[in-house]
Amino acid sequence: MTIPGYQEFMYPFLKILSDRKEHRLQELYVLLAKEFNLSEEDIEKLLPSGNQRILHNRIGWARTYLSKAGLIQIVRRGVFQITDEGLKIVNDPSVDQIDNKFLMKYKSFQTFKQVNKDNNQPKSEPSIPSETRTPNEILEQNYNTVKDEIKEELLEQIFNCSPAFFEKLVVQLLVALGYGGSLTDAGSAIGKSGDGGIDGIIKEDILGLDMIYLQAKRWRDSVSRPEIQKFAGSLDGKKARKGVFITTSVFTEGAKEYVRLIEKKIILIDGKMLTELMFNYNVGVTSENTFIIKRVDLDYFEE
Repeated sequence: MTIPGYQEFMYPFLKILSDRKEHRLQELYVLLAKEFNLSEEDIEKLLPSGNQRILHNRIGWARTYLSKAGLIQIVRRGVFQITDEGLKIVNDPSVDQIDNKFLMKYKSFQTFKQVNKDNNQPKSEPSIPSETRTPNEILEQNYNTVKDEIKEELLEQIFNCSPAFFEKLVVQLLVALGYGGSLTDAGSAIGKSGDGGIDGIIKEDILGLDMIYLQAKRWRDSVSRPEIQKFAGSLDGKKARKGVFITTSVFTEGAKEYVRLIEKKIILIDGKMLTELMFNYNVGVTSENTFIIKRVDLDYFEE
């Protein structure tokens, strides 16, 4: 039997969770394979890269989309539970399948798919019917979808770690961005009581001609102006002119306006930018596959 597409797994996935118990992803691999009467040969089939089973990949994406729509919740890594909204869907006799079109009625899913509020079309597909997209357009869209999922997972992993780990992470990120040379002499995480509101320090260059002070807030709530003012005051205590304030959440408009008005140079990095930098500079991520797009070299064929 052909392995179903990831959308076909969505409703059976949700139905299994309708007992309101916690379920592990490994358990769902087995149950959904039985649901569709997949053979051992089907179950063992791999993606072209050879790094993952097709079945696991498709069930994983079904789980991601259900989670983004708020129909299931992640209890902890690899463990899921149905939400009240998900249970409502399962108990609705008029619903017997779930796909992306169905999930688009949920605002959280629209946000995940980067819906343009003006035309209600995904930004990555502006008014382009799927059948007219080029292979390059499809590849780029799928790459961005995978990237967004990884960035979401990065944030969850950060929240699962200790505050001390997060402070070290931001120092490592700045080193990866090119500040200070090697990690050994570039900077250090401070993170002690009495550190004066400073969580880390890093050399601006390999010679240490200037120092940059760091503040790291592993928060889910937004960071407002008073927090930035405290950080600016901490820089005064260090006779410092430059600082980087990093958070896993977002900054209020008041906080952004404050750093534009003061003389000191304070860079604000929110959760979205943090995970973007981590992704681009390979902090907390590792490469799995590399696809190279080639074109015909017309110059080569010139006689």
